[in-house]
Amino acid sequence: MALIWRILVHMMQNLDPSLVRSKIQKYCSYQERCHQEIRSKLYELGVSGQDLELILMELIESNMVNEERFAKAYAGGKFRAKKWGRKRIIQELKRRQISEYCIKSALAEITESDYLKTIRDLMEKKLDQSLEKNQYVKNGKVASYCIGKGYESQLVWDLIRDISPIK
Repeated sequence: MALIWRILVHMMQNLDPSLVRSKIQKYCSYQERCHQEIRSKLYELGVSGQDLELILMELIESNMVNEERFAKAYAGGKFRAKKWGRKRIIQELKRRQISEYCIKSALAEITESDYLKTIRDLMEKKLDQSLEKNQYVKNGKVASYCIGKGYESQLVWDLIRDISPIK
């Protein structure tokens, strides 16, 4: 298996520059990409150094790659589809080396009312699913779940006190 991989990598390193450009443009048009993903793909295709920087610059100038647009799409998508909280989204964007400006811009797209509604819905669903009889334990599990999804712990506990007061 490793031998096949090495042969493929060697073949990719000898690709025609126009073919590399075509492949990377197709890669970018499929979905939003960040600079780090483009760099990784170009390395995979055997492009490095000044050639890599030149191709990346061309993609940026032609607006095929835009980190702010990527950050907004990523944050919105993860929030809507996976119900991630702000902390998790920030962590993942930082892992992709997205700038603070782009991160703030992306998070601004998530309205406070949608954010609160989503976390409240998550909590209510988790509370309903829980078979735990002890309310303290039940609340703790729900809080851990929401904090694990990236919601702020203070917000989580404040909402739990509103939704599920201890009797």
